[in-house]
Amino acid sequence: MLLGVPLGIFGAFLSQYVRGLESSIYMQIGLVMLIGLAAKNAILIVEFAKVRVDKGMEPVQAAIEAAKIRLRPIIMTSLAFIIGCVPLALATGAGAGARNSMGTAVVGGMVAATALGIFLIPVCFVVVEKITGKINSWGKVEKTTGPPVS
Repeated sequence: MLLGVPLGIFGAFLSQYVRGLESSIYMQIGLVMLIGLAAKNAILIVEFAKVRVDKGMEPVQAAIEAAKIRLRPIIMTSLAFIIGCVPLALATGAGAGARNSMGTAVVGGMVAATALGIFLIPVCFVVVEKITGKINSWGKVEKTTGPPVS
């Protein structure tokens, strides 16, 4: 689930670079907010897909279904967050440097985390599910069983 966070951080640093802003404490505060929301978006997809896999669905099919079903909530949350932070990124006047730095990092990071995360999180989920599977003597991937969850 945390594999979506680097996408957001990359977007934040890229947007700071494009606008010619420095890394400041305000930008770092924006990164903390960004990490939380990027992780939440990944959790929405992974949690839904994991439930499907545990019920016996193939990981690829579960990831595709989770991405389709959770797309709308992710887009709605991300757009609300992005639109709410645009005034920070475009602020003028006294103290605008701090607001610009935070707003730019948050808006750029959330755009990248959302746009790339919708595609990469399901792929990472499938890869991790395949790696955690056990390979039998015939080369087929079998699901490993863990302790019962109570």
